[in-house]
Amino acid sequence: MRKNGRLISILIGTFLLGGIFLAFNKTDERNFQIVKSLDVFNSVFKELDLFYVDTIDPKEVVEYGIRAMLAKTDPYTEYYPEEDNTLKEMTSGKFGGIGSVIRYYTPRKRVVIVEPSEGNPAAEVGLKAGDIIMEINGKDMSQGDRIPNDLTSYVSDNLRGEPGTLCVIKVERPTSDSTYVPMEFKITRGTIRTNPVPYYGMLNDSIGYIYISTFSVEGCSKDVKRALIELKQQGATSLVIDVRSNGGGLLSEAVNVVNFFVPKGKEIVKTKGKFKQMDHVYRSTNEPIDLEIPLAVLVDGGTASAAEILSGALQDLDRAVIIGNRTFGKGLVQTLRTLPYNSSMKVTTAKYYIPSGRCVQAIDYSKRNADGSIARTPDSLTHVFHTAAGREVRDGGGIRPDIEVKMDKTPNILFYLVNDDMIFDYATQYVIKHPQIGEVKEFQLTDADYADFKTMLKKRNFSYDRQSEALLKKLKEMAEFEGYMDNASEEFVALEKKLQHNLDLELERFAKDVKPMLAEEIVKRYYFEKGAVQETLKDDVDLKKAMEVIQEPMTYRKVLAVSE
Repeated sequence: MRKNGRLISILIGTFLLGGIFLAFNKTDERNFQIVKSLDVFNSVFKELDLFYVDTIDPKEVVEYGIRAMLAKTDPYTEYYPEEDNTLKEMTSGKFGGIGSVIRYYTPRKRVVIVEPSEGNPAAEVGLKAGDIIMEINGKDMSQGDRIPNDLTSYVSDNLRGEPGTLCVIKVERPTSDSTYVPMEFKITRGTIRTNPVPYYGMLNDSIGYIYISTFSVEGCSKDVKRALIELKQQGATSLVIDVRSNGGGLLSEAVNVVNFFVPKGKEIVKTKGKFKQMDHVYRSTNEPIDLEIPLAVLVDGGTASAAEILSGALQDLDRAVIIGNRTFGKGLVQTLRTLPYNSSMKVTTAKYYIPSGRCVQAIDYSKRNADGSIARTPDSLTHVFHTAAGREVRDGGGIRPDIEVKMDKTPNILFYLVNDDMIFDYATQYVIKHPQIGEVKEFQLTDADYADFKTMLKKRNFSYDRQSEALLKKLKEMAEFEGYMDNASEEFVALEKKLQHNLDLELERFAKDVKPMLAEEIVKRYYFEKGAVQETLKDDVDLKKAMEVIQEPMTYRKVLAVSE
């Protein structure tokens, strides 16, 4: 028996030792592959630099290689060279410039002012939406051989600069007869801070509303706190928080906002990574502002990252009713890493988990199809978790709202009206004819205004690719190929007549979709982003449902209770 026991001990020791050697061998093999790959990469670059027939730009080639390498990870792991200030702006929400949204304007092949931000230098000196940028500090801002995106970046780089420096901009301003007047503006650049709470206000005598557009601005939770306290002072006894199209930002700022409504010491979110250093638990560290006020949070497919932490944590803690449509599903956490020569990168180092224990990440970037594409996690592979009260919630696909509001499909014509600048140009002409419009709540696009819009479209010979026409053409081709046209030709002719392009008819049919877009663009010209938000709330189905729920205590409590 002793011999057998000794033999077993030797065998166990041998297996353990073999396991240790195997582990070492695996580690050594991986380290060897890393060293080998870096050596090969270095050699390829040297050979290319020495012998390639044309001279290569080393910085450009290496950066291309870096970006190709990062493309094998996820869209959020990014490299930033020394001269790129994007990362600094993303993490602080501040930059030096004139404070204006710009974009490429196809009709002039130039960059246009889209929206001077309220209270910033561009708006203060009188720049307006529709102004075409011609020169900046004597430099011509024409397209040349640049592609549209490159031209927009070039103009943006020239508009930005150290606060306090002078920027001289020459623009051409559109007139009522479709000509342009040259104008020059001297602007002193300032520190531009993105406004994370562009609008808040009372919806009625008792319901407050706060729109949070981003969490990427340092201290944005203080803006939310200020709005919340002010609304309570105005009589708000219930609250709607709107994080639709909020792409996220700083995790800590979202945690701070959740803390306003939950007790001190509550776990709000935790992160888990490859290394223990990446694991962290975020709790509410301050006394709350209001533990009882009924809350509704509006979400949609553009609600992501930190905004999902806010909505998901409030859902898991049964502290708010979530209303709208399923969120984006970004449960990844990025860490900033410093690299040589003042370059840096943003690396995905962890996943976050909200109070129920679920991660909302919808895409597993480590699992790619043969063609390199990536699919969302199907609902059948998600798992059930439970809120504090015991309600079922699921992981792996964003935050599913407690009350889903069906969205109307956006008509094809609206895409073309926006993309072809028809709505933008009409708003420009409207402002020329109407110096003032009165208060936002009183504004209404009249039938005469809509008729003017139709007239403008006809003058410009506006047309668009109708999907029904394209599909009918393909169906005819297939019917001819399969020999059905002889018996179905009359039906096809009749269908073609019914699908005949009629701009007047289509603009009337989709007026309920087009008119709100026109009204929003017009109001924005007078009252900036704040006014645009107010205008969109007038016929907001998500908001109407939220108001119904939080105004009815029985319904509110029922949504947050466990189904029997």
